[in-house]
Amino acid sequence: MNEFLIGLIGIGAFFGLLILRMPIAFAMALVGFVGFGALTSVPAAFGMAAKEIYNTFTSYSLSVIAMFVWMGFLAYYSGIGTSLYIFAYRLMGHLPGGLAIATQAACAIFGAICGSNTATAATMAAIAMPEMDKYHYDRSLSTASIAAGGVLGVMIPPSVIFILYGTSTEQSVGALFMAGILPGILLMFLYMGVIYVITKRNPGLGPAGPKSGWKERIGALKGGLAEALAIFLLSVGGLFAGWFTPTEAGAVGAGGVLLISLLERRISWENFKKSLMDTTRTTAMIMLVIAGAIIFGRFMAISRVPFELANWVGGMAMPPFIVMGMILIIYLILGCFIDALALVMLTIPIFFPVVVGTLGYDPIWFGVVVVLVVAMGVITPPVGMNVYVIKGIVTDVPLETIFKGIWPFLFAIAVCLIILLAFPSIATFLPQLLM
Repeated sequence: MNEFLIGLIGIGAFFGLLILRMPIAFAMALVGFVGFGALTSVPAAFGMAAKEIYNTFTSYSLSVIAMFVWMGFLAYYSGIGTSLYIFAYRLMGHLPGGLAIATQAACAIFGAICGSNTATAATMAAIAMPEMDKYHYDRSLSTASIAAGGVLGVMIPPSVIFILYGTSTEQSVGALFMAGILPGILLMFLYMGVIYVITKRNPGLGPAGPKSGWKERIGALKGGLAEALAIFLLSVGGLFAGWFTPTEAGAVGAGGVLLISLLERRISWENFKKSLMDTTRTTAMIMLVIAGAIIFGRFMAISRVPFELANWVGGMAMPPFIVMGMILIIYLILGCFIDALALVMLTIPIFFPVVVGTLGYDPIWFGVVVVLVVAMGVITPPVGMNVYVIKGIVTDVPLETIFKGIWPFLFAIAVCLIILLAFPSIATFLPQLLM
């Protein structure tokens, strides 16, 4: 049996384990270990697995994940997200669907100090849902708008998925962060446009709230946006300017959120401990996924599946954009069943050599496209992590009600993706300008 066939069997075995509901990290590690052992030897597989697990959990470059994750949880437990929502609500709440539109702005700003789609969705669900219920918003629209808004948490830097993509492909995390800014803002405006059109056609879905005066808006600006901008400029701005490494930028950002929270007495001792516990739990989960994906990637490398795939694509008489479209369709299908973090780590060893080496696409642009397309998976059934987060907070809303309202936002993401494919400079402009 040749290496390529064993590699294909390994991929099939991996999906079989997922169907049996084995955790993704363990499924990747087990298939990678067994496959590597089958192609080399069992002692070599033990040595490889032990080395990769140790290297993952002792990697200084990956400690950036813990820093940015803690930064997000500190912002969540300190109530900074509440201040951001109040600012956005005072600014845009008087428009048709204004509360849902304000939620998108708040998600985008909170994403700039968070980096997690689930944390962004959870924060805004706790804050925005009571307000939208107060003004009798359609619950399908309100819950779906929050779930979709959580996607902005990984599009606008800092982003855990950008960090994983950068470390696994040896691309600059700072360049990836910059590349995500304009597409993230574009997606936010597309979300707002979708909400405005829906509520303009049917005002009962999202009645306008009261109009705030400029005095109230300026007061909200001082209380929320100024803090978020200060933290963003301090951490991510320092990374762009070359003052900090990614890990240092995360530490500075987390320290900034903690300092503001303590000075303004926003966080209690109990919530501080919760932020540490949630950070530890989330970081450990991410690290396990990374370790499992690396082991699986080693198996893929010696099975030559990525290289055979690259050769096959190179020999096809089709334009690169058609091949790219086929790859994105595969991402969309897999994203319905596999968590975003795991999907990135699973597929990058297979598709990155094809897209960058064979098709010649820009690796930074591809990173933005990957983050956008896997982000669709966090709001699509049956996995839909953000939808389950919303369900966990708004327990009286059925899952099917939330998923029903998701489709207009999926349309917005698809439009954003098409624009990025047609105009790659939207993603590459800032990295080329500033780096």
